[in-house]
Amino acid sequence: MTKNRENKDLKDKIEKDEDLTKDSAKSAQPDTSDYQETDNQPQEDNTVEADAKADGPKEEDAFEEKYLRLMADFQNFRKRQDKEKADIYAFGNEKLVKGMLPVIDNFERALEAAEGASGAEGFTEGMELILKQLWQVLEQAGVEEVKAEGCEFDPNYHNAVLMEASEEHKSGYVTTVLQKGYMLNGRVLRPSMVKVAE
Repeated sequence: MTKNRENKDLKDKIEKDEDLTKDSAKSAQPDTSDYQETDNQPQEDNTVEADAKADGPKEEDAFEEKYLRLMADFQNFRKRQDKEKADIYAFGNEKLVKGMLPVIDNFERALEAAEGASGAEGFTEGMELILKQLWQVLEQAGVEEVKAEGCEFDPNYHNAVLMEASEEHKSGYVTTVLQKGYMLNGRVLRPSMVKVAE
């Protein structure tokens, strides 16, 4: 009997070990319901990744467009700055030249008045040399006289104060310059004050 009992105990022990082995094998195998959930998760992740990939080129295009616009804005800014700098160099002395224009006018009037005076030839010649020297300096700075007499009237360059009948000039042409006009590097500083033929 003891042997039978021992055999039976041994059998029970083996069966327990087999049951434990089966249980451990079952626990080692994943549950199919877990697999279904994990199968669904990668599919969701795949759709999220697919959406991200689909959005990726759109975002890249948006960033590229923003970059191109920013570069264009910067180039326009640089061009504006270069133009402003060039204008400063070209027209920086405009105020000084405008202040000199009445001085030139007075020089010319004084020379016209001195032409008929006797004994003032040396003085007149000296004044002419000074005026010539002044004009050389102004021309180097970009100042030029507006051509007016005998030219067609242009409101951009001429200021008509009188109209007169003229046989020498066609209608709409400048007959007389009352005050000279000047330009600085192509920009009108002062228009010519003129009479125009009717």
